[in-house]
Amino acid sequence: MLPKRRRVRAESPRRAVASSAPARFPGVSIYLAEPRMGRSRRAFLTSLARSKGFRILDTYSSEVTHVVMEQTSAKEAICWQKDMGAHLPGCPQPILLDISWFTESMAAGQPVPEEVRHRLEVAEPKKEPQSSVTMPTYACQRPTALTHHNVILSEALETLAEAAGFEGNEGRLLSFYRAASVLKSLPCPVTSLSQLQGLPHFGEHSSRVIQELLEHGACEEVERVRCSERHQTMKLFTQIFGVGVKTANRWYQEGLRTLDELREQPQRLTQQQKAGLQYYQDLSTPVGRADAEALQQLVEAAVRQTLPGATVTLTGGFRRGKSQGHDVDFLITHPEEGQEVGLLPKVMRHLQSQGLVLYHQHHRSHLDSTHLLRQNYTMDAFERSFCILCLPQPPHAALGGTLHPCPTWKAVRVDLVVTPNSQFPFALLGWTGSQVSHGAWGWGGSALRRAMGCLILSRRHFSMQLLRKTFSDSWASSTFLQSREMPDPACWPPHP
Repeated sequence: MLPKRRRVRAESPRRAVASSAPARFPGVSIYLAEPRMGRSRRAFLTSLARSKGFRILDTYSSEVTHVVMEQTSAKEAICWQKDMGAHLPGCPQPILLDISWFTESMAAGQPVPEEVRHRLEVAEPKKEPQSSVTMPTYACQRPTALTHHNVILSEALETLAEAAGFEGNEGRLLSFYRAASVLKSLPCPVTSLSQLQGLPHFGEHSSRVIQELLEHGACEEVERVRCSERHQTMKLFTQIFGVGVKTANRWYQEGLRTLDELREQPQRLTQQQKAGLQYYQDLSTPVGRADAEALQQLVEAAVRQTLPGATVTLTGGFRRGKSQGHDVDFLITHPEEGQEVGLLPKVMRHLQSQGLVLYHQHHRSHLDSTHLLRQNYTMDAFERSFCILCLPQPPHAALGGTLHPCPTWKAVRVDLVVTPNSQFPFALLGWTGSQVSHGAWGWGGSALRRAMGCLILSRRHFSMQLLRKTFSDSWASSTFLQSREMPDPACWPPHP
């Protein structure tokens, strides 16, 4: 009768079982964590490592120096270690490593150094120094110089904003424009991303773009956008008077790429677009302040001839202090409410009689309560005319100190807007604001609604019915109209 073989008892979970082969690396005791690795794969890797002289422990114990895990995040690894360590109080914690360290060690035939990329550790968030600049949240509270210190950075963000607009993503468009606006307000050049810590409107995407620009002098995403055929074509087409993003995108999808291709297919174009294409060269050239003031004199003369006492105010970027723009906007009103009704057609006829109107499109007023109560109404409710006016030019212009002949006139985009006197302060605020302020006031006006309990019913028109809760006519007239600066919300009258 054969003697009975002694049964091998299962080892205590607190005791590690090592290979019978001598370990070549006594300071390294590895435990392969089975979750997401699988039992069969764990057995294979254990056999492989032991064949190369590594000490592999079958159970987790105080002897373990390295824990290897597969397809496990750092956060999951930390949680696993806490659960296992609860059974071994007071024991030193082993290093948590990704499977990549194990495979590299097997290939090298010895333990490789534990690099940061191998470690499964939740990095402590770095406490970046806060920016020393205090930046108000609202654009109207921030002084923005016409020339600033961060042109390259702001232009990069504006390129991404423009691209977002071409995609119809108004949220991203506004986000990038807001971040660019903050950059323009900074009193010094940005040389480190830490300078932007704590500033409003800088999310992860904008910060990543700025960091890449600071480190490499260029941003791959921005350059890819600028060089893309679609972006260049969309930019070209949307510069045509009367062409919006949807039309430009449709033309691009149909294979059109150049202005000459559009000229060859006039049946595609509206009358407005035909005029925009006809005068494209002039209209794509920036309008200087001198030309804007010359146009103001022409419009004022026509308005005085038609309705004595009426006033003409230059708005838009020129009122914000800019030296040039892509068009010229004028607000027309009369001190006596109601006198402005019917004024604009008469002014246009007077300008036409002088041969100054190359194109115009009239839009009647929609100031009735039905339109004002439509919260999705995004076009201006005031009577207005979108024009291309003929601005006479001097017969010679000085270039480099030398007189050169030039055309006797140039085409200029002009918007004439007529507003009742009671609405004038709010129309002026809207038509003076930049795209960033329009974004804050429009698209639901969430920022102003949160801060002041008001709602803007049009992208540029402030409803008197709602704003009267916050502003008074006398305050708006005396405080805002006499200043080129946007009023500081801290000076606004208290909300009733």
